[in-house]
Amino acid sequence: MCKMQYYSIGRRKCSVAKIWISKSLENEILLNKKSIKTIKILKFSFPFLRSVPLKMNIIVFGGGIKGQQEAISLALARALFKMNEAKFKYILNQRKLLTQDSRIKERKKYGLKKARKASQYSKR
Repeated sequence: MCKMQYYSIGRRKCSVAKIWISKSLENEILLNKKSIKTIKILKFSFPFLRSVPLKMNIIVFGGGIKGQQEAISLALARALFKMNEAKFKYILNQRKLLTQDSRIKERKKYGLKKARKASQYSKR
């Protein structure tokens, strides 16, 4: 019997998360090839995953901790949606976990100190 493996990508700011999930006998999470027990974001956004044993292989790079957590959350939601289980689809749509936040950092413009911050203007 061949195990079905589902692959998905999630992005947030500069972070990219790639995830492979498959059903297994017990929960197993590999984050950047290191075994971990839980990820903080999974406790809050995906509490329903405790009842379903899954094997997750997550590779995440770029950005900061918060951006990486949100990229993992989006990638996991997309992979669960691909699993095509009715209970997952309903919960994911209800919690709005499938929507991508497309906001990114605005580039710095020349003549300014930051993207919009200008040096102080003196009238006299």
